[in-house]
Amino acid sequence: MSKVSANIARKRRHARIRARVSGSPTMPRLCVFRSLSNIYAQIIDDAGGVTLVSTGSLNAEIKKQAGAKNKTQIAESVGSLLAQNAHEKGINQVIFDRGGYKYHGRIKALAEAARKAGLKF
Repeated sequence: MSKVSANIARKRRHARIRARVSGSPTMPRLCVFRSLSNIYAQIIDDAGGVTLVSTGSLNAEIKKQAGAKNKTQIAESVGSLLAQNAHEKGINQVIFDRGGYKYHGRIKALAEAARKAGLKF
């Protein structure tokens, strides 16, 4: 039996999650991707195949604030900026797709910041 890499295991978990989680025009999907150094989030309408709102740690507004922040604090900034942009587009409620990652650390920080900024999921 061979050992499965962490990324392959994450992709398997994500496939299981995506089998039951889908965004709609009334309740789009908040999808999160985390790399070693950055984090990205987008709100997607799966029925139309359209990304409605997206942001990440490479966004100009967040890079200006990044200075001495750690990755978890940057993830919080991404979550709050995403929620603000979603409210501007009239999106108040989403389905959370953690992308196969554990609800811990940067993923949890992003989700809680988005909730605190008024996004419901």
